[in-house]
Amino acid sequence: MSKPSPTNAPTRVGLIGFGCVGQGLYDILQRHPEAGFTVARIAVKNPTKLRPLPAERFEFHADDLLNDPTLDLLVEVIDDADEAFRLVSQALRQGRRVVTANKAMVARHLPELIALQRAFGGVLLYEAAVCGSIPVIRTIDSYFAQEPLVQVSGIFNGSSNYVLTRMREDHSDYAEALAEAQAQGFAETDPTLDMAAFDPRSKAVILAAHACGLLLDPDDVLNLGIENVSAADIRYAAERGQKLKVVASLQPLPGGGATVYVTPQLVDADSPLYAVEREFNGVVVEAEFAGQHFWRGRGAGGHPTGSAVLADLVALRHGFRYAYAKLPLEAPQAAEAPDLELEVYLRSAPAELRRALGLTDVSEQLSAPGFTYDYAVGYVRLGQLHRYRDALRAGGTFVARTGRVRPVVAQPAPQLETALAAS
Repeated sequence: MSKPSPTNAPTRVGLIGFGCVGQGLYDILQRHPEAGFTVARIAVKNPTKLRPLPAERFEFHADDLLNDPTLDLLVEVIDDADEAFRLVSQALRQGRRVVTANKAMVARHLPELIALQRAFGGVLLYEAAVCGSIPVIRTIDSYFAQEPLVQVSGIFNGSSNYVLTRMREDHSDYAEALAEAQAQGFAETDPTLDMAAFDPRSKAVILAAHACGLLLDPDDVLNLGIENVSAADIRYAAERGQKLKVVASLQPLPGGGATVYVTPQLVDADSPLYAVEREFNGVVVEAEFAGQHFWRGRGAGGHPTGSAVLADLVALRHGFRYAYAKLPLEAPQAAEAPDLELEVYLRSAPAELRRALGLTDVSEQLSAPGFTYDYAVGYVRLGQLHRYRDALRAGGTFVARTGRVRPVVAQPAPQLETALAAS
């Protein structure tokens, strides 16, 4: 990073939000004035909240920052996805340069955000929205812009990874490990977004645009989390020399389209993800010619995520914008991904739900009267897992894929209503 010359004024930044990421970025810029950025204005929502800066540093109307032509760059780091989209979309309509860390907003509105950039000339960067300090978006967008990718996978959520690590290390149950994660600041008071895998799903959807050339609706992507994980599941993995991790998978398909899903997975010791522990994230990219690449880094926190925001600020100052090389210039038509069968470890599934899922080719099972722990290992269609995702959660069932995948053998999928009628 080059130092600005004494005759050049620092780049003026308007900061919207002053939570964990906003404070992290502010602290980084204060410690390193040679970066050449100054936070000129800070907009926040709550005027009564105690903050580590004098009250006169804050204002309470973010739109005023959008309308300030003296601000060179805008940074949006609030936790309200709807308000974030309103602010960012308005800034892009003004042709402004913006950085955001809001993965839920970007995943939900990426088609509109790309269209606004193309129509009005503004620029939006969002490296901090995916895997914190790991520079995965820009690497895929730039370095692998033309090279076909075989697969992108990884641990995209540090909170759930921390819980699984502590359960294994301490032989604790899920509630204890989650409480520790919350006490350490790695999980929110309402942990649903992290533990139910909605957060890594958003990140997978964002990466799909850059890696696969697809603009996906998050609701169309399967996400299964660890709310129902137990110590018995951790032991099952350990007895086989494996670890449980929540893994996102993106696999481009020949002729267009991709399969994208996020679930717990039994990870073997030879996988780069096996050693990714606690709050860390890990990303594996397998390219057709470059082979396998692996990055590990902190996926959350003020300074790690703030460093990604700083990298985007520097990139904006040098005129960088995402190429979206794998997206067509016109509105892309996503090819319908073929259904797949995933081999899964299925624990505590009610009989009618197990029949509805259509579990086949069972290779291992434990089920007998009086057993509180029952499981089966077999193949289930991806579409059925998506269809009955909420029923699995509500029924206390835990699902983890083994990593083995095969094409669907053409046959009608069972229906839960039919299964119930037959029981």
